[in-house]
Amino acid sequence: MADSTISFLVLGAVVVLFVWNRIPVELVAIGAGLALYATGVLELDQVLAGYGDATVVLIASLFVVSEGLDATGVTTWAGQEMIARAGTDRSRLLVYVMLLVAVLTALVSVNGAVAALLPMVVVVAVRLGRSPSQLVMPLAFAAHAGSMLALTGTPVNVIVSDAAVDAGGSRFGYLSFALVGIPLLVGVIAIAVVLGPRLLPERHARVIPPDLSAHARTLVRQYLDAESVARMLVGEGSTLVGRRQAELALADHPRVAIVGIAHGSDPVVEGDAIGQVQVEVGDFLLVRGDDDAIAALAADHGLHLQAPAARGDEGRRLLNRGAGVGEVVVAPRSELIGQSVFPGMVTDSGDFVVLAVQRRGDDLGPDPVTLAAGDTLLLQGTWAALDRTLDSREVLVVDRPDLVRRQAVPMGPGARRAAAVLAAMVVLLITGAVPTVVAGLLAAGAMVLLRVLTVDQAYRGISWTTVVLVGGMIPLSTAITQSGAADTLANGLVDLVGDHGPYALLLGLFVLTAVLGQLISNMATALIVIPIALSAAAELAVSPRPVLMSVTVAAAASFLTPVATPANLMVMDPGGYRFGDYWKLGLPMLLWFGVVSVLLVPQIWSF
Repeated sequence: MADSTISFLVLGAVVVLFVWNRIPVELVAIGAGLALYATGVLELDQVLAGYGDATVVLIASLFVVSEGLDATGVTTWAGQEMIARAGTDRSRLLVYVMLLVAVLTALVSVNGAVAALLPMVVVVAVRLGRSPSQLVMPLAFAAHAGSMLALTGTPVNVIVSDAAVDAGGSRFGYLSFALVGIPLLVGVIAIAVVLGPRLLPERHARVIPPDLSAHARTLVRQYLDAESVARMLVGEGSTLVGRRQAELALADHPRVAIVGIAHGSDPVVEGDAIGQVQVEVGDFLLVRGDDDAIAALAADHGLHLQAPAARGDEGRRLLNRGAGVGEVVVAPRSELIGQSVFPGMVTDSGDFVVLAVQRRGDDLGPDPVTLAAGDTLLLQGTWAALDRTLDSREVLVVDRPDLVRRQAVPMGPGARRAAAVLAAMVVLLITGAVPTVVAGLLAAGAMVLLRVLTVDQAYRGISWTTVVLVGGMIPLSTAITQSGAADTLANGLVDLVGDHGPYALLLGLFVLTAVLGQLISNMATALIVIPIALSAAAELAVSPRPVLMSVTVAAAASFLTPVATPANLMVMDPGGYRFGDYWKLGLPMLLWFGVVSVLLVPQIWSF
């Protein structure tokens, strides 16, 4: 059997398995390469070459950069700032939301930007009495348009840029994509504003993503409302000066618990051990207890009672750039069962302060209690300690600390460093001072070196599905080109468009790419179509650059089904959408992408 025939059979099987969606896409991609090796179409080194390809390495490094921005609250800060300025007008809110997600997508990724903004957009819609279904599908669709604003918007851009080099030309510049991305985004926003109210359903969300932006106030209401919380200034003659927080469990005042220490107005955390923070003159103690006990503490230890702490003040000290809280439940068979704890005590490790203990929803007060399975504890510690320690079998974490930090602490610890790394990477990519993969690796390494992320966080931030999928599909793309299958398909496409010229070729490629892109990953679609497009361009003796950019635009036009992209699927439940809701708004957007792909692209990159 000819190699081209085998390549067609493997390609057909891959498309069918992707559409069937019963086998993980990673296994399908790996299986395609193994099938090509087993049938002798490719050598073993060609099958494995995809995983060492510069494109795959760059994509993985961009995921690490994206994780750094998200984990430090940069994306949350951007979302809250923009939504706060949007007001209550539907059209204005929609424009702001779509512009924001598009810009974030260009710097982060489609899925990362949508995931970061989705909870806020849903909550804002509910607060304003609007249906989330009117906002969250435009959110996802604007992200697809935003992916065309910069090289880093989507892995497809990276793949196409590398394909341009392989075709004998130069790379697309970092902002070259914006030449078509800006018109795409303007059209998508206009369609959503004008046609959205008529084409989108009015439904309530089946599932609302957790909104943790007001998490501190929620915890204050649940755990600290039963008692007074006061802010106390440490005077020069205070007996507490020089003592560590671990030593502040005052036996002579059992009815008072130390909630936190602050130098001036800023919460204090030194290193990873919150219990090692020392009290200094001029510090403020945040304490909880009944009014008489707080007054007695002030009199005995040289503390000056300030006005009762405002709820926002308490919340800022619970969750801030240095420290956070973990709400945990004592697990069955935990070693903590039977241990004695009380509010204000510092754990043996010095990592945490126990702020409150509840059993069946009732506060157990300031006295020592013996822990039982199902008890709930509110623990305060540094974010590093929370991430490190609460990942254990002894407790069940109610809300993961990293998720709380991303939403509740905008511009959190490491945010400025993460933004600086991003800016430096963008400069390197725009100027071309180093190869793109080197810029990506430098940025990813800087995120870890500057302690924006740990190595484990960096690994978790990488979408390994994407990495394995792209690495596994590259051998199939190689086989399609090397075996002559791409030439056969290209000749058929050229014969189909006949004498209608290169514009008809772009139309044919757009239809092929867009149809496949509604059913399978746009990355897989691009890797399948790119060799066909390059062969067709060679057949018609036209420049490959407009052809490749046209395919890129078509690959981003994933609007008609919820399974077209993870972002589309992500908004389905929060928006209360059904499968058939997507094509109504998606079709005019698909047509707009077609106009840009076929008519505008050749005006920028001539044939």
